[in-house]
Amino acid sequence: MDKREFLKRAGLLTAGGVVAGSMSPLTASNMVGSLAAKKQVGLQIYSVMRELNADVPAGLKKIADIGYTNIELAGYGNRKMGEYSVEDYRKLADDAGLKITSSHVNPPTRNITKDKLGEIADFWKQTVEDHLKFGVKTLVQPMMPQMETHDDVAVVCESFNKAGEIAKAAGIKFGYHNHNMEFGRIVKPEDKDKPRNPWMPVGDVIYDMFLEQTDPSLVFFEMDVYWTVMGQADPLEYFSKYAGRFPVLHIKDRKVLGQSGMMNFKNIFNAAYKNGLEGYYVELEGLNEGDKTQFQGVKECFDYLNKAPFVK
Repeated sequence: MDKREFLKRAGLLTAGGVVAGSMSPLTASNMVGSLAAKKQVGLQIYSVMRELNADVPAGLKKIADIGYTNIELAGYGNRKMGEYSVEDYRKLADDAGLKITSSHVNPPTRNITKDKLGEIADFWKQTVEDHLKFGVKTLVQPMMPQMETHDDVAVVCESFNKAGEIAKAAGIKFGYHNHNMEFGRIVKPEDKDKPRNPWMPVGDVIYDMFLEQTDPSLVFFEMDVYWTVMGQADPLEYFSKYAGRFPVLHIKDRKVLGQSGMMNFKNIFNAAYKNGLEGYYVELEGLNEGDKTQFQGVKECFDYLNKAPFVK
């Protein structure tokens, strides 16, 4: 569709020309740009936490000025976001023109046992109550609990399902975010004496057990594609094997997106969209002192995605 046809369909062009007949070609071109769909690029605020915390209101505005539309929180605790109440932080984000669409929150312990399930469920009830006020769509546990046995994994998955049930009742989706450790294996007692061979690893992959022992209607997985690769796994294979379980991604590279040469984001995005991708968040870490500021880093990440033809 050319610009003239676009304006015509948008009701901005009459039979005789542009409405009122006084709009210059440059103005019309700018209007087409402003009416075009804007990419919904999210940012995990952990990426700029050090600089953001120095001046939260100004920092949130910087995030929006770069072009990010949504943010995923990190740092919720004691029913607050740093020094701000839930309500006050939500207002700061609203004032900056940002939507708080997700949040990373860990339960009070990484040692999840049967006798602690009730306590952990109570924590999620309180957390969901606060996150309703933030207006989030998703609530994500970002750190792997302590596990040594298959029974430990089963209890952890039970806790995930319960958290998902609590969140779902409030209209929020509960998810889990991986690092590289989840691609380690747990060996059954009867297999502990089997000879080890790097080409024929022994044991069950923790991430696979999470996917297989959680209810898809209660728990989704926010795959961090960089940590998946660092765990010597292929994001595309997981999209295929566990179709529909990854509606949200963390888009991450060694540092700034696209600069390491080790992440094939084109293939990842193409496969993720076919798999039902609903959203994604940039996460940046690994910057050394003197490299660049965190805000410079996330701007370069945004520019990379905004220019990428494979990102919708």
